[in-house]
Amino acid sequence: MSRKSFPGCFSRMTWKKHFFKETCCQCGASDTEIQNEDLEKRGKVRKRKKKNENKRAIVSNLPFGSKKWKENPNRYYDTNEIKTTKYTIITFLPKNIYEQLHRFANIYFLFIALLNFVPVVNAFQPEVSVIPICSIMIITAIKDAWEDFRRYKLDKEINHMGCYIYSREEHAYVEKCWKDVRVGDFVQLQCNEIVPADILLLHSSDQNGICHLETANLDGETNLKQRRVVMGFSSQDTVFEPEFFQNTIICEMPNNDLNKFKGYMEQPNHEQVGLNIENLLLRGCTIRNTEAAVGIVIYAGHETKAMLNNSGPRYKRSRIEQRMNRDIFSCVGLLFVMCLVGAIGHGIWTGKFWEHPPYDVPDWNGNFVAPVLAGFYMFLTMIILLQILIPISLYVSIELVKLGQVFLIHNDIDLYDEEADLPIQCRALTITEDLGQIQYIFSDKTGTLTENKMVFRRCTVDGIEFSHQENDRRLKTQRELDLEDFAKLQHFTLPPMGLERPGSYQPSTVRPLRRCQSDRAHSKGHARSRSVGRRDSSQSQVAFSSPIVTIPPPIKPSGITLEKIHQIFQRLKLASLSQSFSSSQSSSQLGASFSAKSPEEPLAVLESCDNGNDGSAGSGGQELQDKGSTEIGAASLDEVFRSATKASLPADFCYEAESPDEAALVYAAQAYGFVLVSRTPEQVTVQLPQGTLLTFDILYTLGFDSVRKRMSVVVRHPLTREIVVYTKGADSVIMDLLDSSTKGDISSDKRMKRIKERTQKHLDYYAHDGLRTLCIAKKVLNEDDFQKWANFRQEAEAAIDNREELLIETAQHLETKLTLLGATGIEDRLQDGVPDTIVSLREAGIKIWVLTGDKQETAVNIAYSCKLLNQRDTVFTINTENKETCESLLNLTLEEVKKNYECDKPRRKIFGIIPTSLPSPEAPSPEFGLVLDGRTLSIIFQGGLEEKLLELARHCRSVLCCCSTPLQKSMVVKLVRRQLKAMTLSIGTSCILPAYPASHRDMAGSVLGRNVGDVLYGADFCASGDGANDVSMIQAADVGIGISGQEGMQAVMASDFAISRFKHLKKLLLVHGHWCYARLAKMVIYFFYKNVCYVNLLFWYQFFCGFSGSTMLDYWQMIFFNLFFTSVPPLLFGVLDKDVSAETLLRLPELYKNGQNSEIYNLSAFIITMLDAFYQSLICFFVPYLTYKDSDIDVFSFGNPINTIALLTILLHQALEMKTWTVLQLVTMLCSVALYLIFSVAYNAACLLCSPPTNPYWIMERQLKDPTFYLLCLITPVIALLPRYIEQQDVRMAPFEMQFHRVTMFVIKYMLKPPT
Repeated sequence: MSRKSFPGCFSRMTWKKHFFKETCCQCGASDTEIQNEDLEKRGKVRKRKKKNENKRAIVSNLPFGSKKWKENPNRYYDTNEIKTTKYTIITFLPKNIYEQLHRFANIYFLFIALLNFVPVVNAFQPEVSVIPICSIMIITAIKDAWEDFRRYKLDKEINHMGCYIYSREEHAYVEKCWKDVRVGDFVQLQCNEIVPADILLLHSSDQNGICHLETANLDGETNLKQRRVVMGFSSQDTVFEPEFFQNTIICEMPNNDLNKFKGYMEQPNHEQVGLNIENLLLRGCTIRNTEAAVGIVIYAGHETKAMLNNSGPRYKRSRIEQRMNRDIFSCVGLLFVMCLVGAIGHGIWTGKFWEHPPYDVPDWNGNFVAPVLAGFYMFLTMIILLQILIPISLYVSIELVKLGQVFLIHNDIDLYDEEADLPIQCRALTITEDLGQIQYIFSDKTGTLTENKMVFRRCTVDGIEFSHQENDRRLKTQRELDLEDFAKLQHFTLPPMGLERPGSYQPSTVRPLRRCQSDRAHSKGHARSRSVGRRDSSQSQVAFSSPIVTIPPPIKPSGITLEKIHQIFQRLKLASLSQSFSSSQSSSQLGASFSAKSPEEPLAVLESCDNGNDGSAGSGGQELQDKGSTEIGAASLDEVFRSATKASLPADFCYEAESPDEAALVYAAQAYGFVLVSRTPEQVTVQLPQGTLLTFDILYTLGFDSVRKRMSVVVRHPLTREIVVYTKGADSVIMDLLDSSTKGDISSDKRMKRIKERTQKHLDYYAHDGLRTLCIAKKVLNEDDFQKWANFRQEAEAAIDNREELLIETAQHLETKLTLLGATGIEDRLQDGVPDTIVSLREAGIKIWVLTGDKQETAVNIAYSCKLLNQRDTVFTINTENKETCESLLNLTLEEVKKNYECDKPRRKIFGIIPTSLPSPEAPSPEFGLVLDGRTLSIIFQGGLEEKLLELARHCRSVLCCCSTPLQKSMVVKLVRRQLKAMTLSIGTSCILPAYPASHRDMAGSVLGRNVGDVLYGADFCASGDGANDVSMIQAADVGIGISGQEGMQAVMASDFAISRFKHLKKLLLVHGHWCYARLAKMVIYFFYKNVCYVNLLFWYQFFCGFSGSTMLDYWQMIFFNLFFTSVPPLLFGVLDKDVSAETLLRLPELYKNGQNSEIYNLSAFIITMLDAFYQSLICFFVPYLTYKDSDIDVFSFGNPINTIALLTILLHQALEMKTWTVLQLVTMLCSVALYLIFSVAYNAACLLCSPPTNPYWIMERQLKDPTFYLLCLITPVIALLPRYIEQQDVRMAPFEMQFHRVTMFVIKYMLKPPT
């Protein structure tokens, strides 16, 4: 077997289908056989004891050969062989029967079948009674066996894949199967190979000790992640020798957390080295861009993180199924009543005889059965006789129908995203009908309502705001140019313009920013294409992630001084500031509100931006200030442009980022001439505008976590050799960490206070304009303080107990007394069709809540843009940190809302008719919106104010929860679902925690100090900042929908359905949701109707046979009636019927309320259906009875017309329910009747079970020649279905009345709409 390479990126399903084709031909080494024998002999007690420990120790397997294997402490750990099957050939039959008997219906029918074997109470042949339950269980068993066989084949393919394991005997890596890998083995991996187990990385062919991974098989992300060699093993001078490895690895017990791993490696000298997730290669990942890697197996088989996350599909019980289970118990109660009537009737019947009738045979002692006991026996007999009142095939039919519905949804071309090449994914097969009953939608903002394609818009540095509008225009132009034009355009980093001098500019009056003043560009979405080492002409430079290309740094030019670098920074700032002054009128008004009020003020602030604040820098800044109004003109700006473009990067330079907003920041920095050239674990190199290269040493990277809500990087500046901490995070976090202590310098304190106030003002404007904001700050450390902190950090990294808490504590200790540098504003455009979708969903009666972690101003602005809030709406905003204040505000707001609702109560239908009188010509009453922040939500949940919140929210058309954490999101969803008993839907995207420290992103900001580039690069924190922040919200709802966005696939993998665009939600709910609910609801009701109608024929006959439990129908025809003759048409009805066309459902969203209110399937509908079934059974029985009364026909000759009439009536009843006829449905109907006639004729002619005096011989043949038979088959169904037909005609007219009412109200609303 040869090592095989698999280039490209594959999805999880493709990985399963294509990567597991390779089998191992060299399995069966002697060591493995001994190991497997030992595993079979080991005791369960010892294994349980080992698993109960909270740590595991791992050593190398090499010192323990085949002879010493029993001394190996690793022998207790699981092997790498996986087994996902549930059955074996021996256990399949008993285990599958045991699992099927967990269903109440199966237990019920099995009890009935066994009861029929009791001679005293049997109703018909015992062998016949087991046919229905056996048929259903056999079909289910075949389905389960097929699914398990597929799992077995997949397991076999995986277990026999090949990998290279180090052998002590051969002193080399030998090829073995995956299933032979053991904990403690050394595994060698090459490029494009899949990791067979969870492996601790000890060696990499990369000179920096980096191994690149693709984790698409785990989380769906195609972006490459980096894993690092364990500290102390990264030296590439010598080849790694596994035989010399003598360390002991202490790590945590296996768990399913893909983002965390803690442990330490203890060396022979008792020195400990900390381990984390950056050192672990997870099973299922693919090695990329790394020639070779070697590691030791930590977890194997079912103990790997990938297998622990493989819990299989989640099962949810739909609302219809819950309703159906209650109705089945109602049918059980009905069956009990009918059997009780039969038992009492039998006692009354036999009580009329003065002496025992001839058919009443005594026992061998000559004693007759007591009347009470005879009644009890008859009760059991009636249960057997009327058992089909419970629809045994309903569960299997529902599963088949849902599969058909999922198939149609999956193949809807309107739900296919051509740009991303993604169809809708239906991950849950049991809740399709719930899509038609949604009452509340909880949505995230980032990536769900917005594109998640970021465009850098603005930044503020030291309180001065810089516009990025012109650069954005240039970047848009670049997308339209070919590669050659793009290479030329690279030299125009800041395009020359006719810029006015600051002194000649007269700022306009500062005024609040209105939404119409936003400079947001409404451009089309970008087409995403994977980079292959060069930037395509169609690829945006603004927002997209692409594989990083690391090129060797150019030769550093000589003769560059620190003063010249400072000067170029200042000129760039002034150029950008002047550029914002000369923009268009609308943007100049906006820029004026951010700009300085005098031409000297920007230059004065520029002086304070010098890095280091030494004397020479200060004098340089002062000199620039003095020349600002006279010497800095167009010529000097042109000189800046020329110097900034001397060393531009080649056109094929592109980056990879963890998220689109980070890519937008680094590309914006590149547009201003500050280019990230290379990135290694220890260093990062940045090119300055004039071509100078600065290489920073990375000392520490403090990754993001949900507690701190920020991330930091510790670097050593290459020029000043200072140790600097750069921190980025949300403004609500960073602002509280700023240094507020007075330093004695009054002017400096005032300046910092002024910078903070202006930055906060700019942040508020950014948020008001719908931009995503990020603050950046810094802190300079001395060597002693840094060394002390580094020692604490190393101890925390080496800890295994409370390691995460210690790491957070050390990070918080460092991130204090920061100096504010600036902030950024990035635009995340709305997706196409979001406003229209939200309007339609609200017209459908769905209330929409947006739960986001963004700033309140940003979220409110987006809410107005997507029409979640309207300008006429009355929006209540509650922001408080006090329980009493919060309760008071909730009470006052609720009182105000109730006053308006009392004045404007909706009109009700009168006998199902909407009054047609026109309303008075007055302005429509305002709708209400509610805005809360995360702190208020905490007060509400902690203070027991949930009921008041719900009462208020029920009267609001929209609720907006800002700055909320993932836990708060899930708590809100659970609160509404449980307290209001409402059907909820959550939709969101994934935001993934960086798999490795994003130092290359932090460093692009750190390298620029307090200059423009300082705030051009950072990271957004996925709304509230938690990784996979929508997963808990999605799992908490009745229906979870994931958006397959650009930041990972955790939400998709945790969801029930996955779509690529928010606009697809409109058709998914309003069309497919309505259809699935209507189809399944009608099918379930039809099954109840069919069984009750048919079983009542036997019940009415008991009144004429002395309640003896006998029947007028043949047993085989009774069994086949539900099993074959009437089984297929309901299935097609549940899959293909369309009560309303898709166009009508999209045009009239109000039709969706039928499912919300459960108008098709509810208690009243069930009762009416049962009454209709009783009525139809009465007609089908007594019309033939009155026709053949006083005739001499036998029992079967009387029952055969009743059976035929019942079949026609039941099929025609379904025909009345159908709103859309297809050829397939028509053919199925005709085939059902033809099958019945053919079977009856053949069965009666063969007379296989004929027993005198009554038998079915030649019954059908004789009646087919009788005109009375045809007359009954024509008249009886018409009489039985006449009420149903009249009711259906009323129902068919309802949509037209609703449409007329909707058009009328639309005209009225349009006439009363106030002018804009």
